[in-house]
Amino acid sequence: MPELSETRETPSDWAEQFFRFLSDEKDASVYTQRNYRQALGEFMQWHRDGHEPPVRWGELERNDFRLFLRQLGRRELSQAAIRLRVSAINSFYKFLMRRGLVESSPVKGVSLPKPAKRLPQFLTLEQMNALLDAPLREYGAERDAKKGTKKKVRPVSYLRDRAILETIYSCGLRIGEICRMLAGEIEPDELVVNVHGKGKKERQVPIGRAAVEAIRLYWERLAKPPTLDEPVFFASEIKRSAIYPRLVQLRLKNYLSACGLDPSLTPHKLRHSYATHLLDAGADLRSVQEMLGHANLATTQAYTHVTTERIKRAYDEAHPRA
Repeated sequence: MPELSETRETPSDWAEQFFRFLSDEKDASVYTQRNYRQALGEFMQWHRDGHEPPVRWGELERNDFRLFLRQLGRRELSQAAIRLRVSAINSFYKFLMRRGLVESSPVKGVSLPKPAKRLPQFLTLEQMNALLDAPLREYGAERDAKKGTKKKVRPVSYLRDRAILETIYSCGLRIGEICRMLAGEIEPDELVVNVHGKGKKERQVPIGRAAVEAIRLYWERLAKPPTLDEPVFFASEIKRSAIYPRLVQLRLKNYLSACGLDPSLTPHKLRHSYATHLLDAGADLRSVQEMLGHANLATTQAYTHVTTERIKRAYDEAHPRA
């Protein structure tokens, strides 16, 4: 085990090692990397403002982090935002302990604000169907609007968007998983997709015929369909570059607005809808956990609260003795 000393490496070296670990070994999402970098940066800045020397991670005590928590509270951050920052620091210390750079984590045992109980947002079946139909409706409307003009409306981007929405909803995928998916990872005859999830974990999930057909129609309109090692969905057909999260978010916002739905809903809410609709239809919790790629069953159980709440409301509204 290396000596517990900070003479060989500066604190910034330790932090940069951690960020490389998140990117290269853990394969954390760009959002996790960004949030963790911001959280550690905030703590280091707070520490520098109150102390002369740079942060010496091996010498910090629990009280240092309690004081930092109080400062976060004075900024009136949400409970979720505070928990995210402490989670980032805690993950950093776990990394340092595994590398033998510190013996223990001073963050362990620091009391955190209890998370507010929030049920996952989701779309109803009717809303989901309207959203899935939205890209082709928008294509038809734009094509009709430009009839008689020299401008032609190409259907490719609309077919792509429809296929993306169908695939997210059909497979319950995260936005990063959709953007990373390669053509060779879809097995249309078996109706399964090999998904590369968080932390380089792989899982196999079913894909519905509607999603497979939507992908096929999109590929037929491309100048050349993707090879097995190319992305399923292109941001640019000319450059053959993969779709990226921001573009998916922007396109989804347009379609939500066109359907009269809340445009602030994220692609992740389609994943929530997938899980909720499966459980509503009688799917067992363990199977849904595996399909979502959740490490802990407790994460998946949040969706059972949604269905339970709806059952309670239905009972209260319908039962004469409720």
